[in-house]
Amino acid sequence: MSSSPAIAAAPAPVSAPAPSAGSGSPLVAPLPGSIFSMKCKEGDAVNEGDTVLVMESMKMESEVNAHQSGTIQTVLVKEGDNVQTGDELVIIG
Repeated sequence: MSSSPAIAAAPAPVSAPAPSAGSGSPLVAPLPGSIFSMKCKEGDAVNEGDTVLVMESMKMESEVNAHQSGTIQTVLVKEGDNVQTGDELVIIG
């Protein structure tokens, strides 16, 4: 009987509130590096696979592509910013 409350407490992975712009979904940095070039701005429509920005890491440039189609709701970085793996870059909604 006391195991039922433990099951109710289990669905508490608090990583769900990551989307910081309400209904949008964050595009996160796939590797540590710096923002080399922004290819979008707030309000731009993007399709899944479109290049959103270019990162530089270990003297190599890497395109970061949209993980879903939608509109760029929020841009959280600018050219020259240093980011770590998993940092939110833009919000796509």
